[in-house]
Amino acid sequence: MPEAYRNPRDSYTFYSGGVPAGVKWLLIINLGVFVVTYLATASGYGSFFNDFSLWPRAVISIPALWQLVTYLFLHDPRGFGHILFNMLALWMIGSELERGWGTRLFLKFYFICGIGAGICVVVANLLFGNIDARTIGSSGAIYGLLLAYGVLYPDRIILFSFLFPIKAKYFVMILGAIAFLGSIGASGGAVSHVAHLGGMLIGLVYLLVYIKRPRTAVGFRRSFEDWRRAWQRRRAKKKFEVYMRRQGSDRTDRWTN
Repeated sequence: MPEAYRNPRDSYTFYSGGVPAGVKWLLIINLGVFVVTYLATASGYGSFFNDFSLWPRAVISIPALWQLVTYLFLHDPRGFGHILFNMLALWMIGSELERGWGTRLFLKFYFICGIGAGICVVVANLLFGNIDARTIGSSGAIYGLLLAYGVLYPDRIILFSFLFPIKAKYFVMILGAIAFLGSIGASGGAVSHVAHLGGMLIGLVYLLVYIKRPRTAVGFRRSFEDWRRAWQRRRAKKKFEVYMRRQGSDRTDRWTN
């Protein structure tokens, strides 16, 4: 049984050992594409990558459905903060999830959250009347991973802003509240928060579906079985306490009679 399932409460999200294959290749591809776009932008050829960003007008009219995937691997070459946060979260959170789920299920969940977030962005742009706004970045998929981590490991301690220890469930609540409040409005900045919120909502729906059918995924089955056993123990304990109270009452009645 992976370490993530043996001790889910009392450690931080930093793990020893190698990086799992899925996370490793996502890191390599994202960082590689970032270097290429940085060099291309510095050389005046950055517009080449416009067709790979998420452009709602193109998605609807062409339809450029590939953009729902390719936008996940593009990050703003004018700064390092965006890709730095996403890749650190991918390494810290994604590595543990992949160890528990396996590479295939992890990558499936990652792209479902990312593509689902992209669809939410397209819909939001249509509603806000801003179909020419372009979106890039893997934040939708990353926020889906954060949501899954908060659901499956609610009491695991992570480092908020990489400095302050906080339980994963509270960390996810804070991020969800920020994304929700930021999504209120019609500005371009609001649309980026829609991607965050969309990734979390898609991830939550996916988790709930698989928790209802636990045999389809090893990681979800273990989480569900742990919850079921704990519920059965609580129920048995209550029945035993009721039984003992009744026995005590019967003995008292026999002695007083």
